[in-house]
Amino acid sequence: MSSITFLNQQGIQLSGYIHSPDVGKPIAFAVFAHCFTCTKSSKAAKHIADALLAKGIGVLRFDFTGLGNSEGMFENTHFSSNVSDIVAAANYLQAHYKAPEILIGHSLGGTAVLAACKHIPSAKAVATIGSPADAEHILHLFGEQLNQIEEQGEAEVSIRGRPFTIKNTFIEDVSQQAIREDLRSLRKALLVMHSPLDEIVSIDQASEIFTNAKHPKSFITLDNADHLLSNTADSHYAADVLAAWASRYLDSTDSADIKDKNFPGFEKGVTKVIAPNADGFLCTVNTNGHLLLADEPLKLGGSNLGAAPFDLLSSALGVCTAMTLNMYARHKQLAVDTVKVSIKHQKVSASECESCETGTGKIDRFERSISITGDITDAQRERMMQIADRCPVHKTLHSEIEVITS
Repeated sequence: MSSITFLNQQGIQLSGYIHSPDVGKPIAFAVFAHCFTCTKSSKAAKHIADALLAKGIGVLRFDFTGLGNSEGMFENTHFSSNVSDIVAAANYLQAHYKAPEILIGHSLGGTAVLAACKHIPSAKAVATIGSPADAEHILHLFGEQLNQIEEQGEAEVSIRGRPFTIKNTFIEDVSQQAIREDLRSLRKALLVMHSPLDEIVSIDQASEIFTNAKHPKSFITLDNADHLLSNTADSHYAADVLAAWASRYLDSTDSADIKDKNFPGFEKGVTKVIAPNADGFLCTVNTNGHLLLADEPLKLGGSNLGAAPFDLLSSALGVCTAMTLNMYARHKQLAVDTVKVSIKHQKVSASECESCETGTGKIDRFERSISITGDITDAQRERMMQIADRCPVHKTLHSEIEVITS
């Protein structure tokens, strides 16, 4: 992740973060627009950017004018200026990286990306999270101050305990937006994500977005989540779903970039692991051109965006076992349909292991369960169980291992 700045159409400097792989180039880029009066550092913005990066998708998340680290006066902004800021972010990506193919917006930021779409021809997919179908839906947040704004030209309102000055130009601007017309002519893949418990933006607004848009479109319910996705598990779930959905609408030819052998830093037979942030345990893994994500569960202080280290080790044993058995079945021309391998790893007392040389402390125990379906005899099945022990990873785990660190 790197900090960047860029100018909007009014010449105001906006602040953002670029999430891009440390090795190789991303298969696509996305722009993330944060919620009303939020910043680029919201929990949802960060988790969604991390999840997309794990899929090989770069992300630009930025602060709207007058918010976060961006320059300008918030009271002089309105919905149309937010739309303009999104277009400026897309233009920055096109000029310095690659034109964005995915647009994502949270709350009013989602409504803004719907309006910005027609100005960003490179966009192929759009996602909204807790977004209103009408920009003027935001006016209910102003409560009794709404009349004061209209009568006196401006007023100070409190949003989530923070004071903001809202001018009448903001009211006039949101009242003139025609988002439903933008939806009917969207012609992009659309993902609508919303919580039925959202008290800021009713789920009826999500239904309006979904109903007015044409296919391809998808609707995901964020059960039990609040508007800001303040619960870490909720923001992670939304991020994972969005990342998987977005990958479907990218060119398969572009996806090859992340796996080929031509991007900088690729070395055959070398697995590279990068911890992009000192906070938590999240790691990106590049193994022979294939990207993986590793992490720890929430209860251990991780963000649960990927498999834990011993889960990956268990996966290696399970995968190797299945491959070895299928290779044996093909060689012997056995009528095997499916091989299923389950691995359970745990730390146990060395005294529980009858064949171990170590008599004290803890050892690692991998309990492997193998299921083979097909028209084979009991003798053939028993032989395959013996062959399982010849899996190279199994043999490695039972042999001496040397790790050389430089």
